[in-house]
Amino acid sequence: MNAEQDLGSLTSEIGRLSPHHAAERLQSVPDQDAAALLGTLNPMIAQQILHEMEAAKRDAVIAAAPPEKTTQWTQNRKYPEDSVGWLMEVPAAVFRPTMTVGDTIESLRKLTKRAFITYGYVTDEANKLLGILVMRDLMLADPSQLLSEVMYTNIFTLKPTMELTAAMKETVNRHYPVYPVCDDEGNLLGLVRGQNLFEARAIEISAQAGSMVGVEKEERLTTPLLRSLKFRHPWLQINLLTCFAAAAVVGVFSHTLDRIVLLAVFLPVVAGQSGNTGCQALAVALRGLTLGDLKKGDERRLVIKEGLLGLANGALVGISAGLGMWVYARMQGHPSAVTLGLVVWAAMLASCVVSGLSGAMIPFLLRKLGADPATASSIFLTTVTDVVSMGTFLGLATLLVP
Repeated sequence: MNAEQDLGSLTSEIGRLSPHHAAERLQSVPDQDAAALLGTLNPMIAQQILHEMEAAKRDAVIAAAPPEKTTQWTQNRKYPEDSVGWLMEVPAAVFRPTMTVGDTIESLRKLTKRAFITYGYVTDEANKLLGILVMRDLMLADPSQLLSEVMYTNIFTLKPTMELTAAMKETVNRHYPVYPVCDDEGNLLGLVRGQNLFEARAIEISAQAGSMVGVEKEERLTTPLLRSLKFRHPWLQINLLTCFAAAAVVGVFSHTLDRIVLLAVFLPVVAGQSGNTGCQALAVALRGLTLGDLKKGDERRLVIKEGLLGLANGALVGISAGLGMWVYARMQGHPSAVTLGLVVWAAMLASCVVSGLSGAMIPFLLRKLGADPATASSIFLTTVTDVVSMGTFLGLATLLVP
């Protein structure tokens, strides 16, 4: 087994441990490998593991990380655990307003090889956030235009000291995949991905949700090993099976991907957007269950609302995504660029509707079955969103694109 396989196996093992036991497991792992492993995890989980490490080991692991990650982790640790600051990631695509669109696109080509970039950020010399760059606008703009001419200046930001509950309230109806995090002076400190934010909030809510269905209180660091195993392992086995289901969908349409290679570029776009929509609906449903906001008969109203939100947001986001596909297909010289754009729009619409409905319905269904809604919902939601989004996208492409 090579080093990459060893690291992958260790990552899988760490995913099954509590932060305390994960920190103990990483104690004997080389600092550079531990840093690389933590960099692949949800930022909040990574910070929890770092928090549980012995001080000397923690300092060594942070020092062994890439410079930008070292800076970000050190900065994140200054904020409370239940805050936006713990979830911040490094903003890789940061530019100056005097740069041209052409130069920026060339820079993005290099940056996307080492980072997943959704938006670009325009700052001044003092790192004050001036605007946000949307990839569609960059592709359609004149290469000689300055970023100051194409950036969005009406910016929504989060504060690093905000509690996750407050951040969730602020973002629940915005449906942005990524949110910039700025201090009181407007300086860009980092970014938070919408899916990570709502996943983190769902984890925090699960302590109360478990007691509503007769499940013992949320697992703590003092929970005995065998009891922790009993809580976690069955769901991990189910999660593995559901992952096979999502992989099988892609496998069914492998011939389509072989024929139209550029579809692979937009698979994470469709899946990510539908997943974020579902996570938002899931977080709202779990919060209603936890706080007792949902009265008898309100479940149907919530499901209808989330379905309509998915329809509206899917249609609007689908327009942007469809235009992006059309531009990209034209750049690649594909003769069915218009059809591909329509396929992306329809797939985004359908997947957002289904993910919104699923995010609202799954917790209620699991509660009726006697399971903990928070613990199990994310597993089934991820499966539904991945299967529906990828299946719809690839299926429409197979039927409509010659």
